[in-house]
Amino acid sequence: MPGRSSGPDSIYYLKYKKQMKEVYSVFFEFEEDFVEDNVRCIPMIVRFKLDACGIKLKLSEWSRLTIEERNQLSEMNCSTTEKVLQYRHYLQQLIVNRTGIPVTDLPVEINPLWANANKLPVMLVKKLAEFSWHISLLQWYALDDLRRFVLLKLCKPGHENKNFPKAAKEFGLV
Repeated sequence: MPGRSSGPDSIYYLKYKKQMKEVYSVFFEFEEDFVEDNVRCIPMIVRFKLDACGIKLKLSEWSRLTIEERNQLSEMNCSTTEKVLQYRHYLQQLIVNRTGIPVTDLPVEINPLWANANKLPVMLVKKLAEFSWHISLLQWYALDDLRRFVLLKLCKPGHENKNFPKAAKEFGLV
């Protein structure tokens, strides 16, 4: 698939290197109900790290982890290529130990939409329009990479639509 790469040897960490340098562990207010409840859903910080290391983690796999392991995955540093590879290896071993099944590789985007702070993604503009909202390019640019990632993740079909407006408000966009 053009623009994507997968597998442990093709991690696109050059793109993620600067994005991950300041991001270690963040839970957002809109995640509060499932973070406080034993981190029952996969938090956005973990989703961001999963995309960086090229692993698709299923909710059924996440639910087999202990609370301590879930928190550790949220807190682990992914600020260098080496740290991302360590995260990937740790998660691979963890899932095999808990489920007996290897993890599913996730195609890793080489140029993810959220990484381009100089252009509002069409899917975001359309999602905002559903609420009669709009944001400026300057607002988009001012967001950190994790928050841009979150907004685009919440724009995708199949995500709980209730969290998109909560995130937009939490990020000070509306």
